[in-house]
Amino acid sequence: MLASLNVMPLLLIPLALYNFVVFTGLMGTRVITPETSLCVMSPSSERIKYTETQSGDAVKMDGCVVSVDQGLHETIFTIGMFSGDAWNVSFADLFLALSLLLLFVEIVKSTRTDSTSIINHGLSMLVAVVCIIQFVTNQGFSNSVFFLLMLMTLLDVVAGFTVTIVAAKRDFGSSSGVAGTH
Repeated sequence: MLASLNVMPLLLIPLALYNFVVFTGLMGTRVITPETSLCVMSPSSERIKYTETQSGDAVKMDGCVVSVDQGLHETIFTIGMFSGDAWNVSFADLFLALSLLLLFVEIVKSTRTDSTSIINHGLSMLVAVVCIIQFVTNQGFSNSVFFLLMLMTLLDVVAGFTVTIVAAKRDFGSSSGVAGTH
C-alpha cells in the first residue's frame, strides 16, 4: 500500500474530494434558509426557490439555491484571534490548506530518481489535464478555489520534472551546477 502512495499523485485526493462535493450537490444547488444572503437571483431580481422531493420532482419552497462558489465560502466555524478579530474559516480555506500540504509532499517525493517517480510524474500530468478540462467545461468548477487547485497540479508537474532532472544530474555526476549551469 505504501508503494501505491509513492506512485499515486497526492493531488488526486483534493481533486476527487472537489468532484464529490460538486457532483453530489453538497456545496451547491441546495436549499438554505430565506434569511441568508447567499441566493441565486433571477433576472427579475427575485430569489429562485426550489427543492427536490424524494421522487425527484421540483417543488417551490421558502429556501433558495446557492452556487457552488457561494457554498464553498460559507463559514464552517469561527476562531477568535488575540487581536479581537474573528477568523471565519470556510470549506474553501480548509480545502486549499489540505491541497497545499499535499503539494509540499508531492514536491518532496519528486526528489526520488527511481522508476516509480517517472510514473508519478506522468500521472500528475494526467491529473493536471483533467483539472484544466474540468475548469473550462464543467459547471461548478470555474471558480477561484478550483483554479488554485489547477495551478497546484500544474506546479506539481513542472516542479516534479525539474527537481527530478536536477537530482538525476547530481546523482549521475553529469554536471557540477544546477541543471547543467556552472
